[in-house]
Amino acid sequence: MNRNQQRPLQGRTASVLLALALLTTAPMIAQDEPEKEWPREIETESGALVTVFQPQVDSLDGNILKSRAAVMVRESEDAEPVFGAVWLETRISTDFDTRQVSLEAIEVPRVRFPDATEEQGQGLIDLLIQEIPTWNLQISIDRLIPMLDLAERQLQAAESFNDDPPKILFRQEPTVLVSIEGEPQLREIPDSGLHAVINSAFLIVQDPSKKNLFYLSAGADTWYKASSIMGPWEVATKVPQNVKLLAPEEEVDPEEAAEGPSTPPAIVVVTEPAELIIFDGPPQYAPIAGSELLMVTNSESDVLREVATQKMYILLSGRWFTASSQDGPWEFVRPDQLADAFANIDPDGDYGYLLVWVAGTEMAEEAKLDAAIPQTAAVKRDATIEVSFDGEPKFEPIEETSLYYAVNTQSQVIRDGNQYFCADDGVWYVADDPKGPWRVATEVPDEIRTIPASSPVYNTKYVYIYDSTPEVVYVGYYPGYTHSYIHWGVPVWGTGWWYRPWWGPTAFYPRVSTWGFNVRWNPWYGWGFGFSYSTGRFTFSIGWGGWGGWHRR
Repeated sequence: MNRNQQRPLQGRTASVLLALALLTTAPMIAQDEPEKEWPREIETESGALVTVFQPQVDSLDGNILKSRAAVMVRESEDAEPVFGAVWLETRISTDFDTRQVSLEAIEVPRVRFPDATEEQGQGLIDLLIQEIPTWNLQISIDRLIPMLDLAERQLQAAESFNDDPPKILFRQEPTVLVSIEGEPQLREIPDSGLHAVINSAFLIVQDPSKKNLFYLSAGADTWYKASSIMGPWEVATKVPQNVKLLAPEEEVDPEEAAEGPSTPPAIVVVTEPAELIIFDGPPQYAPIAGSELLMVTNSESDVLREVATQKMYILLSGRWFTASSQDGPWEFVRPDQLADAFANIDPDGDYGYLLVWVAGTEMAEEAKLDAAIPQTAAVKRDATIEVSFDGEPKFEPIEETSLYYAVNTQSQVIRDGNQYFCADDGVWYVADDPKGPWRVATEVPDEIRTIPASSPVYNTKYVYIYDSTPEVVYVGYYPGYTHSYIHWGVPVWGTGWWYRPWWGPTAFYPRVSTWGFNVRWNPWYGWGFGFSYSTGRFTFSIGWGGWGGWHRR
């Protein structure tokens, strides 16, 4: 898609703060269309405009219906909008004769906008509490039941993550973890006489003329070699010229390269989900302020030990795993079932950031609220995309649904009957043929919201269409689209499932991986993707592209 066709709306903090400030002081003008379908609009005398999109039902407990909705605020009718989220709690009454449900006594416990103050947020709450009761909201029982069923199925899907631990490896020396997506797949490199392992982010080549010797690129002109792809690997002192020509272009500091490390990093090759924990020598521990926990200080990974039980804990991709020793066995610990020592961590201490992954803490709740704010855009109706396939389009069923997904493409294409939908760059497109032409979609099948976490297109359920005009379609996606999920009350990276990649006659398409790339989260910048290792003349580096797929640099 042409990037000029998409106008980002998020991040206009000054606009939303001004608009919210206006809402706290200006009298409200209610719309006189109580039966109007969604979205609903509220206009202030100052010209600020608030649009509430159709709420998504979360739960029904007794006669209390809980839901949440995306909210758009504009300073004026022509101004660029800013999106946030609002939570609603409603007492309902049911008339079975008319099969209608009336929404009464609506409360607004919370709103969330980027960088809005508590006072500004309260202004929007006051506005909605005053305005929503005038809408005379009703919904048919026959419409509410499938909405509740959809909410329940979405909840089940969110809880169907794979929480099994990956293979956890420990080393006390510089080591590089080389992941291969399943059994090595070799493809001939044209005009080279060599073969490449296509299902790895690392450049691994095989030389049939050298008794099938394998070479692993370590940056610039540096290579490792091994007679078996699983190792053992050693630094190659002599490398064939045709192999050297494949070396990636890397800028190496001459002084650093001249010094070099005392010993080259060891290589560990895995063909299954795995994570590598490196200590700089034997583990060194220091107490964590406020709790009876110890933190390993000579590792870049988060490795803890609980004093009371002597158990080890490791935080990987936002998930806690515990064992009595490094030898395992490791098991997943739900963040809402951690020992009290975790909740007692001093939030202002050096390790206060760990509270993000302790369910129920203030930092974890803040992360949950941020995850409810969509990243939004206005996309021109004439925008389009190109979708390429490795051969003729091939589709496989999405379990637990009547949908199908395309397996031999890098794009996320879903088939529903005779129509095809593609989530691309946070925008839904639709076509009557998988090869296009593609046009911006104004609606998608509800069943997309029920795609299970075990499917590689699970993340597309977090892409929404909010509204449309003759010129643009308002779209938005939540962090789940970029594989950042709220799981058991805390942010995690990935679903934990291993998704089978595609390798065909001409292409290899990787899928997003939860494990193997040392993914870490920062409360200011989000998840850090990719992998790099550099010391002296040894440089291992991969890239992270699209919405979670790796690529070689």
